[in-house]
Amino acid sequence: MGAIEEIYADLDADVSEERFREAVEQKVEQMEGLADEETAAMIIAHEIADNEVETISDIEPAMDEVKFLAKVLSIGELRTFERDEEDEDGRVINVEAADETGTVRLAFWDEKAAAISDGELDVGDVLRIKGRPKDGYNGLEVSVDEAEPDDEVEIDVSPGEDSTIDSLTLGQSDVTVRGLVLGTEEVRTFSRDDGSEGRVSNLTLGDETGRIRVTLWDDRADRAEQLESGTAVEIIDGYVREREGSLELHVGDRGEIDEIDEEVAFEPDATPIESAELDATIDIAGVVRSTDPKRTFDRDDGSEGQVRNVRVQDDTGDIRVALWGEKADLDIGPGDELFLADVEIQDGWQDDLEASAGWGSTVVVLEGATIDAGGPSAGEESGSGNRSGAVSDGGDSAGLDEFADGERPSSSDEQTSSGGGGTTEFTGTVVQTGNPVVLDDGTETMKVETNSHLQLGEEVTARGTLDGETLDADEIL
Repeated sequence: MGAIEEIYADLDADVSEERFREAVEQKVEQMEGLADEETAAMIIAHEIADNEVETISDIEPAMDEVKFLAKVLSIGELRTFERDEEDEDGRVINVEAADETGTVRLAFWDEKAAAISDGELDVGDVLRIKGRPKDGYNGLEVSVDEAEPDDEVEIDVSPGEDSTIDSLTLGQSDVTVRGLVLGTEEVRTFSRDDGSEGRVSNLTLGDETGRIRVTLWDDRADRAEQLESGTAVEIIDGYVREREGSLELHVGDRGEIDEIDEEVAFEPDATPIESAELDATIDIAGVVRSTDPKRTFDRDDGSEGQVRNVRVQDDTGDIRVALWGEKADLDIGPGDELFLADVEIQDGWQDDLEASAGWGSTVVVLEGATIDAGGPSAGEESGSGNRSGAVSDGGDSAGLDEFADGERPSSSDEQTSSGGGGTTEFTGTVVQTGNPVVLDDGTETMKVETNSHLQLGEEVTARGTLDGETLDADEIL
């Protein structure tokens, strides 16, 4: 085996021996006799080892140069622009390309852009690319220096496919994804470095594969205030960025977010409450067992804040949740089923853990979802249940017909009467102590006036006279 063959055999890179030999010959010519073939082969092997990446997901904007394989998903329009102090206009075409691990935008310039505009590149082509990566306006971008078709390599991605939330990858652009609006936030303004004012808002989007935070910029920011929770939407031409270790989907001036008349499912995937650990950020789901009044307080900067505590229980345990800011205004009461995303687990009162739902959290009130709260209903034994709720737009009994509109079951409906004379009997679990006590039978709640001392979680039967929505109990059994 010759020296070149040995160097190539030791090279761990996706390049054919024929192309390797061609590169060696070019290097010998470039060095004009200063290096023989063996030296040139070692130089080429070193360059390949430094620049070759396994997949698109391995590309970092800080890299000087990268070489990789990708399949063409879409080809943009040829655009021209004026260069400073040059007579000839510049030309550029953006190409969306991908492999099994992610998507990247390729920028082809001038002659290369003109060749693509003339039809020298087709959707579905696999390219061997050499270029310089950077963090572009719409995510990861590679400015292409060289690109050659490779007919021998297969990449298992299909052009034109819509994305699901769990398939989104860092740097991906031209994203089309459908989902259900889980929650929205108000528009915020900020000052840019050039003195102009920017606008931004956020919403949370969910589908059957997961959920993601969506950031809407400038003219698109108003959409967050125009959309209601439970609305099915399609996001077009979004791009994926990273924030504090999590992926976010961004929508700028090229993107759109439109309401659609389609059924979209969302299935919460929550952490069991008993598994919550200090300083973790998790999702939880369960039934509201008790609520406290909203409290206001003064911040250090003189502004007024607000917080409201609720206790949420699933089939593994319960936890107090602090709802901060606008979340304290949500119409939430005992018996409501909640999905709380990205809550922070902190030290609480008497060394208990508590969850904090701040600005980065999402609180969704679920109706019709299947979430076992863990507390046994009257006449039933506690079971493991199903903690994954199903939410769907325009759905059926398998999903959520709509998000909470502020109405909860009336405690005066479908009561069990016995003995005549206006006597009413209600059996349930104590979910709120004090005056009145609140009982929950798994389907509705009842306020009970009683002098009896009851404890949270205790199963009782209250018997007495119904006065409006409150049961004035003569007996607690």
